[in-house]
Amino acid sequence: MMSTTDNSFSVTQEPLDVSQTSLKEKWWHIMDTWKVGIIPLPLFLLAGALIAIDCMGGKLPSDIVVMVATLAFFGFACGEFGKRLPIVGKLGAAAICATFIPSALVYYGLLPDVVVDSTVKFYKSTNILYLYICCIIVGSIMSMNRTTLIQGFLRIFFPMLCGEIVGMVVGMGVGMALGLEPFQIFFFIILPIMAGGVGEGAIPLSIGYAAILHMDQGVALGRVLPMVMLGSLTAIIISGSLNQLGKRYPHLTGEGQLMPDRDNDVGQSTSSTPAFSGKADVTTIASGALLAVLLYMLGMLGHKLTGLPAPVGMLFMAVLVKLTHGVSPRILEGSQVVYKFFQTSVTYPILFAVGVAITPWQELVNAFTLTNLIVIISTVSALVVTGFFVGKKIGMYPIDVAIVSCCQSGQGGTGDVAILTAGNRMSLMPFAQIATRIGGAINVSISLLVLSNFLV
Repeated sequence: MMSTTDNSFSVTQEPLDVSQTSLKEKWWHIMDTWKVGIIPLPLFLLAGALIAIDCMGGKLPSDIVVMVATLAFFGFACGEFGKRLPIVGKLGAAAICATFIPSALVYYGLLPDVVVDSTVKFYKSTNILYLYICCIIVGSIMSMNRTTLIQGFLRIFFPMLCGEIVGMVVGMGVGMALGLEPFQIFFFIILPIMAGGVGEGAIPLSIGYAAILHMDQGVALGRVLPMVMLGSLTAIIISGSLNQLGKRYPHLTGEGQLMPDRDNDVGQSTSSTPAFSGKADVTTIASGALLAVLLYMLGMLGHKLTGLPAPVGMLFMAVLVKLTHGVSPRILEGSQVVYKFFQTSVTYPILFAVGVAITPWQELVNAFTLTNLIVIISTVSALVVTGFFVGKKIGMYPIDVAIVSCCQSGQGGTGDVAILTAGNRMSLMPFAQIATRIGGAINVSISLLVLSNFLV
């Protein structure tokens, strides 16, 4: 049975007295206990058969009805495979496999073209990733203790800043020790890692490099993008390792909570994990979903007016709603139910779509040189270790702070999803967005400013 708290997969059977059960009860037992991800095995097999029939017919519809089944089938299959790998299965391999196996299958032509075409069309036409992120952000914020929430936002910037400084220094030192040029190390390896992903990081960097260094933007992007992907891959593995460390040393983690909860709010959950009363009805859940969507639309409006990324604007508005008691406890609970649904049911399908639609396998392979790997691993590790110890020093849970630090080298929103999935800390998404979006934007802006005015 799949646990809703650790995103794990299992096909463990409960005891069943075969001699005293009817055929109907045996069938129900199979439906309830044999699962791939969250999908009962008979339904999983039926989904695979129906998808195969459509593929043999030469057309797989890209509408939401068919794509829900398609993404769920492939996403949970890849996640199940990663989870069952020895050793690395506990270090975030499920998230890695759900993202990078589809990318490899596309590159080597092993995934049917109709599946690829329909997935790409659906992903790009629906912006489903942003629906996922907004529901996760709003739901996780609405489930946090108010005092802990504001303290977490105020304190997280210090370990983030310390981590970036130490990561840059260590990366530069390791790169120079390996004989690389300082300019290349910083602007084409370290900075892309901390740039905030592809859309907000690699692309603006490539545009800036093209204008300042008088090089083709495509060439610049080809050099920058693999570093973003390898940095994110490293962060996913480290996040999975931190999750295992938290299981061994529980006193080092708040299980998705940055700050010890010293001042409980009356009527509020004392954990960042959503707590359910069991009384949320359909209209309450629908209201929680609509709240997330409307806050994202406000974030989009803020982006037009101020240039602040829509997810970040939405994040600040959600915090404001939470701190001012802007919605009732019933709607808060509806938001938490929506959050839990997306966390449990949508993560691996989303990662599969990301792998098919926007993850270039060849770019990743090309960057797999020993020197690049050593510099990248050193940089990300130094950043995360610094976040761990600085967070512990200032009274935060060090493992949870370190997982947020991992997101500083993530591949944008998609990287945040994979990193937090590997670390089993999806409730940290608001802080991950700060690390990725705001931290990345600051790094890119300052670095391009320095490059244009002082180094060229």
